Amino acid sequence: MPITGLTMVDLVEAVDERGVIVSPILPENCKNYLIDIDGTICEDIPNEEPERMATAKVFENVADQINKWYDEGHQICFFTARAEEHREVTEKWLAENGFKWHSCLFGKPRGGNYHWIDNHIVRATRFRTKMTEFITKKVEIEVFDDEN
Repeated sequence: MPITGLTMVDLVEAVDERGVIVSPILPENCKNYLIDIDGTICEDIPNEEPERMATAKVFENVADQINKWYDEGHQICFFTARAEEHREVTEKWLAENGFKWHSCLFGKPRGGNYHWIDNHIVRATRFRTKMTEFITKKVEIEVFDDEN
């Protein structure tokens, strides 16, 4: 039940460093926000207790922040470890709590400790207590050893 009448942005053709056409990308200044549900936008509810999903307590200000990104033209995709069988209750809950989104992917691996490997830029932000605008910080990260 994403907000109707609003569509995803058109992708832009891309080429690699050799000039070979590769998978298209989002336009400059447009981000793909992949946002977890349980423990990130609402209380953490395990798949083993689906009866609680319809009444999950939403965290303060998260809908406002996510909807701001949506209104700015960014792509909003909820990416959850909930099972596909939870789609109806989940999308109804998102709509009832005022969230705007483009897509919702179910079946994210459970257990956390994610290490995402992709040929596109990936920026990961661990949700702790409050969703706000992003700031820039210099931090230490793990990268592939390209010298071997």
